[in-house]
Amino acid sequence: MIRLKKYLKPFIAAIGLAIGLLFVQASADLNLPKYMSNIVSIGIQQKGVANASPEALSLSGYDLIYTLATAAQKETLNSSYTLISDPSQENLKKYPNIAGKDFYLLNSNITKLQREAGQGSNGGPMSIGSLDITKLYQAIPGLKMLPAAVLGAAQSSSSDISDTLKKQTGVVLAQAFYTDLGVDLESMQMKYIFNTGLMMLLITLIGAVAMILVVFLSSRIGAALSRNLRKDIFKKVESFSNEEFDTFASSSLITRTTNDVTQVQMLITIGIRILFYAPILAIGGIYMILQTNVSMVWIIALAVVLLLMMIAGIFTVAVPKFKLTQKLIDRLNLVAREGLSGLMVVRAFGNQKFEAKRFDKANRNLADTLLFVNRVMNLLMPFMMLIMNLTVVLIVWVGAHQIADSNLQIGDMLAFMQYAMQVIMGFLMISMVFIIFPRAQVSAVRIADVLAVENKIVDLKDPKHFDAAQTGVVEFKNVSFKYANAVEDVLHNVSFKALPGQTTAFIGSTGSGKSTLINLIPRFYDVTEGSITVNGVDVRHVTQHDLHDTISYIPQKGMLLSGSVNFNLKYGKRDATEEEVLKAASIAQAVDFISQKEEGFESNIAQAGANVSGGQKQRLSIARALVKNAPIIIFDDSFSALDFKTDQHKELRQSTLLIVAQRVSTIMNADQIIVLEDGKIVGQGTHRELLTTCPIYYEIASSQLSQEELAL
Repeated sequence: MIRLKKYLKPFIAAIGLAIGLLFVQASADLNLPKYMSNIVSIGIQQKGVANASPEALSLSGYDLIYTLATAAQKETLNSSYTLISDPSQENLKKYPNIAGKDFYLLNSNITKLQREAGQGSNGGPMSIGSLDITKLYQAIPGLKMLPAAVLGAAQSSSSDISDTLKKQTGVVLAQAFYTDLGVDLESMQMKYIFNTGLMMLLITLIGAVAMILVVFLSSRIGAALSRNLRKDIFKKVESFSNEEFDTFASSSLITRTTNDVTQVQMLITIGIRILFYAPILAIGGIYMILQTNVSMVWIIALAVVLLLMMIAGIFTVAVPKFKLTQKLIDRLNLVAREGLSGLMVVRAFGNQKFEAKRFDKANRNLADTLLFVNRVMNLLMPFMMLIMNLTVVLIVWVGAHQIADSNLQIGDMLAFMQYAMQVIMGFLMISMVFIIFPRAQVSAVRIADVLAVENKIVDLKDPKHFDAAQTGVVEFKNVSFKYANAVEDVLHNVSFKALPGQTTAFIGSTGSGKSTLINLIPRFYDVTEGSITVNGVDVRHVTQHDLHDTISYIPQKGMLLSGSVNFNLKYGKRDATEEEVLKAASIAQAVDFISQKEEGFESNIAQAGANVSGGQKQRLSIARALVKNAPIIIFDDSFSALDFKTDQHKELRQSTLLIVAQRVSTIMNADQIIVLEDGKIVGQGTHRELLTTCPIYYEIASSQLSQEELAL
């Protein structure tokens, strides 16, 4: 993936925005359990009283707390509350029983921390329930007469009570103080539950919007990145010479452009949503747990350890299979491609069952590997659910004991349970990404290998231009060539010159180097030694675009594109006129079968020319090259399907014709015939000259022509 990091640079801003939104989503998810805990603990159990320090106190209530407080607490109490003699209408509405009375109001500048600091200032433990505070007021005179040592001992013993019980006791007293002031606790409770629920809905909405935006951004980033990868792979492959194509099989390049890119896209799309979100959720969940209850953290640690052990085991088994999957997909594509493209050969030799078994073997190997991986991965969910359910049971069991001991509230236990699930889910999501990662990593390496290929045939930074005075002149000067990693040369010291208005033909036995020689002209390969000049300039010193512009090339195997006949014929010259197209089709002897089609030149050609015969495909390929009307025309053994007589077409006499042929009858009228044997020129001249000067040519001709034809 590191080798493809440059493809992420255009999306850094979008990724940053997505991460920011993930923090918003995680914050929303992490806050919901806290609000849910508050509804249970404060809204239901505490009747909406959130703090042990009441917002208002009657004179008697203030006197009671002051009497029981330590010296430091008395100082805090005096600074926190203000005596109000003339209550406002708002205060009378909230506290009806203060009408005509003085009361104490909590200062508005008291922080939450200061308010919570007073939660343990109450006396010893009290039972949770309804409390008539007026009975405690009656005991104030007696409490004031207690010796300081007795009161101090009571205060000291109360400090040993758990914080949870202190808070619960303080809340009960606060409820009693509110009742004394005439507050409707039921209304207060419903208001708190409603407001908290409304806040939960708002947080949920914010989290949902953030999640939708993250999904949108990650999908856009993944799709755009895969689009760029496919574009660059295709562009790179288009620049390959035949030598690079010898390195990568076509089926492998197709897999890399499609399946491998999809794997990388999936990792990016899921990775942005999970790889960043999961750690935020897990770390945030642990932080919230530490804020809720430290005593049960060991349960989370145990669950995470078990989860990591399970993931490590699955990783060990599944990752090697992920790496094997892409190779098996390559193999399946190769077998399928060969079986379909060579279907006629398969049928001709009656090997349908053999090919079916060959495909079935490749298919089963891939299927078995994927099934194995999926089965192993499917173990993840039940094991995860088992760990999660056991964690819940353990939390409930331990939490119930703490609740019974008044060390934990029910709402806190429920929140702890939710945070535990979030932590476990965070680690699980991280594991899911790391399980996807190996396969995507393999795909990324395969893609990077294609993009990192250094083309052997490249244009010079400062290319030359063709000499207009030598248009159409092709010259080989002591050319030798050997394929990459080959030991011996395929061509040896080849020299000849082809001129405009002349036909130069190449003939020889199979493997003599005819097609190799002709492929050096358009630089499908580069010469090993010597040089090839076109229009007076070495082909390596001009741009490939300029070189190909001056050449029309007809390969051995005609290749047509899906589209109309007209589209195919104009492929080399988009602005060709209908007259030019018709003339080229006429020279290639393609007009008859084109006119027989219902839509003529607008008739559709299927993929790879599947709906035309081999001969028709060749004729259309020739017509396509002739429409281009380039100064140099190369026929690489393209006349097997028709009797093509170049001397019958004066239009072509202005071009330099280079013809590779197997049939002597095709090239008898050529201006010069070059005979190749084992990559060497063994004869050069006209047909008549070679019959007498070149034994190899005479042998080829005598095997194809009658004695009468040889004598002509």
